[in-house]
Amino acid sequence: MRYLALGDSYTIGEGVAEHERWPDQLARLLEPALAAAVEVTTIARTGWTTDELAGALEAAPLAPPYDLVSLLIGVNDQYRGRGVTAFARGLPPLFERAITYAGGATGRVFVLSIPHWEWTPFARDRDVPAIGREIDAFNAMVRLLAAARGIAFLDTTDASRDVANDPALTAADGLHPSGPLYARWAALARPSVLGLLDPRQR
Repeated sequence: MRYLALGDSYTIGEGVAEHERWPDQLARLLEPALAAAVEVTTIARTGWTTDELAGALEAAPLAPPYDLVSLLIGVNDQYRGRGVTAFARGLPPLFERAITYAGGATGRVFVLSIPHWEWTPFARDRDVPAIGREIDAFNAMVRLLAAARGIAFLDTTDASRDVANDPALTAADGLHPSGPLYARWAALARPSVLGLLDPRQR
């Protein structure tokens, strides 16, 4: 099975080994149920915004259709202060690309919520409440636009709440998730993704 993961630092796994990235951990969780190998192709880079990901995809050596496509993007739009309105303009074209990469099968595409980085050590000297409100607004837009296209939305917020109290859930940079936190995301995604691949497994 061929799985395409699109995004930014959270998808490329800034600060963790390749096998600890959440798409790679998800692939390993899917393989026993699917009785098939899952090959992960990752198009992501630390710092990318919606428009930077879109630009990179123009030149990416991709070979669709893929059996599964995920998208996690937007934290850098929020960090750079672009606002939810500008973000809402950049997201739909990425959704359409993801659907195209899945061979037009909207049901094989899913998006993840933007992590609440205000809980991390990196954010301690910043306006934590404001960051939280902005990310909530961005995620509400992701959920709304995904629903309008029939794309599954997976909320990782609850799975990430312990970041503030558990240093083991943050990478050495004090900002990005560690392998154990990505494992939580992968475990959260597994049943929903199996349902996308085979509705009988819902």
